[in-house]
Amino acid sequence: MTRIALVTCRPAPHISVDHDLPLLAAELERAGAEAVIAYWDDPEVDWASYDLAVIRSTWDYSWRRDEFLEWAARCAAVTRLANPVDVLRWNTDKRYLGDLARAGVPTVPTSYVAPGEAPALPADTEYVIKPTSGAGSRYAARYTPAERDVALRHLARMHAEGLTAMVQPYVAGIDVSGERAVLFYGGAFLHSIRKGAVLAPGVAYDERKVAHPALEPWQPTEAELAVAAAALALVPGGAEQLLYARVDLVDGADGQPCVMELELVEPNLFLNTVHPGSVGTVAEAILKAAG
Repeated sequence: MTRIALVTCRPAPHISVDHDLPLLAAELERAGAEAVIAYWDDPEVDWASYDLAVIRSTWDYSWRRDEFLEWAARCAAVTRLANPVDVLRWNTDKRYLGDLARAGVPTVPTSYVAPGEAPALPADTEYVIKPTSGAGSRYAARYTPAERDVALRHLARMHAEGLTAMVQPYVAGIDVSGERAVLFYGGAFLHSIRKGAVLAPGVAYDERKVAHPALEPWQPTEAELAVAAAALALVPGGAEQLLYARVDLVDGADGQPCVMELELVEPNLFLNTVHPGSVGTVAEAILKAAG
């Protein structure tokens, strides 16, 4: 019998619940596999006993990136891990956005401020500060030029924790057309969603946010699919090695889609909330990957 590990993290007050997990585990069991929900940091798990370990909702990794990548390397040494370690290493540091931009992929303009570096904050537009390793809008906030002092305190807190900051102009198109997520599984388009703006004015960086407000199904445009494909083509090792991928898009200043983020580690698939009909497709792709 094929054994599949669906990898998640331990429950905690600051961690969202992955409501997709039981749906996916049940679907894999119906298809004849043994599906086990496992914590990535559980020392008792014998990863070699699985035919495939699929990272699903390791939503605490950004607090423990080095530890998470060390686990991923150990796991990949004894079984197949999806997605691969080199992809995880690249995607857990959002400086990959610079790689995309340099290659000509439309991307939200981004600058980086490492600990010890002096920030150059925008003086004429709203902007966003967030960490290069983050999930669920952790340590993310939106500022006006008049809020520079608050923004500097935000940066100081991040730098004190050893985090490199990203500074991006606030993309006003989010307030009009929302943020779209285009999802792929098993190398094929799966489905897409649209959500509202996450960062509201005046919400503190350390306040918990609703990561996916106003969710609804979305039919991606040809332009959105083209940008998503261009971004995924630049993934180290090639897009063909990916079991899953999510490309988050917003409308840039020119009204055209651009990449906000690539989610290649632990993307929410929205199976429970928006697209329950996709669970069979996901399970089929996982079983095929397990061989």
